[in-house]
Amino acid sequence: KFKPYFCIVREKYERKAMKEITGLLVMDVDGTLIRQEGIDLLAQVAGVGEKVAKITAQAMNGKLDFATSLEARVALLKGLETSIFPKILEQIEVTPGADRLITELHQRGYKVGLVSGGFHEVIDPIARSLGIDLVRANRLQTSDGRLTGEVLGEIVTPEMKKESLLTWARENHVPRSQTIAMGDGANDLLMIETAGIGIAFMAKPIVAERAPYRIEKRDLSLVLEILDKYR
Repeated sequence: KFKPYFCIVREKYERKAMKEITGLLVMDVDGTLIRQEGIDLLAQVAGVGEKVAKITAQAMNGKLDFATSLEARVALLKGLETSIFPKILEQIEVTPGADRLITELHQRGYKVGLVSGGFHEVIDPIARSLGIDLVRANRLQTSDGRLTGEVLGEIVTPEMKKESLLTWARENHVPRSQTIAMGDGANDLLMIETAGIGIAFMAKPIVAERAPYRIEKRDLSLVLEILDKYR
């Protein structure tokens, strides 16, 4: 049966696009893609900076359950105006080498995803500016232009980070051996240990000890060196 030209072109494009997905990188955001912990910046504005930073440090070092610690920290943000997010974004510093890493991986046919215990409200604008393909994070509940002190929906736990890696790989027909996971905190360990290449980036001791690979210089483009040696 005859197919219109545009159908043939579309089918060729779709087959080509599928073939071009050769791998998947999934990374943490706070402390990895960006220098700061987003929730700590929000807490400073709310006047509870020290209290929240202490809980964050304990959670990232594996001394507190992540979901419980996040609920405790978000509760301290209750009443904060949502209009603060653009100002928070102005304080965010993207880690050196991020642009080069993402651009190079896209050229090699990789998809790049972010999976974070942080918040869509902070992460989504960063992801758009860097051309990130996939994003999963928490969302803050709001009412009348203020934070309610609760997380909307299911919290992104270490188990959910691992599941995101596996799900995205499956959806894009990428074998686990062609996946990379990278992060700095204890909540990243499951996905780091699951991926084909697991990288501790400027990581807490508990992560650096258990990750197959370590980057101890704040330069995300060094992932490419590990990838080239591994392949």
